[in-house]
Amino acid sequence: MSNSFITKLPIAATIIAVSACSDNPTGSTIVDPYEADNRKAHAFNKAVDKALFKPAGESYGNLMTEQDDMIINNVVENLSTPKKAVNNLLQANLEGFVENTLRFSINSTLGLFGYFDVAAQDFGLPARHTDFGQTLHKWGFGEGRYQELPLLGPSTGRDTVGFVADIFLDPVGAVTSPAVSLGISTVKGIEFVGDRHTYADLIDGVLYESEDSYAASRIYYLQNRRFFLNGGISEADLEDPYADE
Repeated sequence: MSNSFITKLPIAATIIAVSACSDNPTGSTIVDPYEADNRKAHAFNKAVDKALFKPAGESYGNLMTEQDDMIINNVVENLSTPKKAVNNLLQANLEGFVENTLRFSINSTLGLFGYFDVAAQDFGLPARHTDFGQTLHKWGFGEGRYQELPLLGPSTGRDTVGFVADIFLDPVGAVTSPAVSLGISTVKGIEFVGDRHTYADLIDGVLYESEDSYAASRIYYLQNRRFFLNGGISEADLEDPYADE
């Protein structure tokens, strides 16, 4: 384990401590005391989507084949696998840790750095999503206040903390050079545009066909996120247009 990875752990620990102050809603409760500010962020995100992400997604669909899209998704998934393994370990999920470690090893070698998902196709090891927000949930931290973040979209206090912590706890980011990190970020950006194309009908329905797109995106995010955290569904079953790899 690199020294840079180790030096980031105290920062992540501080973030975890801050998250302990979050609210802990249950059931169908929605804690949204900053709705006015969240609606402003939502209006900004909607404008950016209309001007940039939506047309970019349409162009992606016209230019990229299904095979191209699958390869990009495979590469990004493979790059995110070590981070998932770290979260598996923090959740005391040894089975998930072993599976994700094997997935990364197999797909980085036999799968040509993740171009092909050999682990799922030939070894019965499908991709399963996890993140530090789920780790905090496993540790008993509350969901916190609902948030809509500029560019990042719907979130909660706990998931925002988890998003930041995942950056620090990502082994790939800790061992790659700035040039390689830039390349990885570019591929992830392309994958995001691809997701905008893949889930175009769903996203357009929420953003442009709902009477109140803010309320619609809020309930959609919270329902899916809570179902995932409580039900442990697989990544393939989770259709969240705002999800981060």
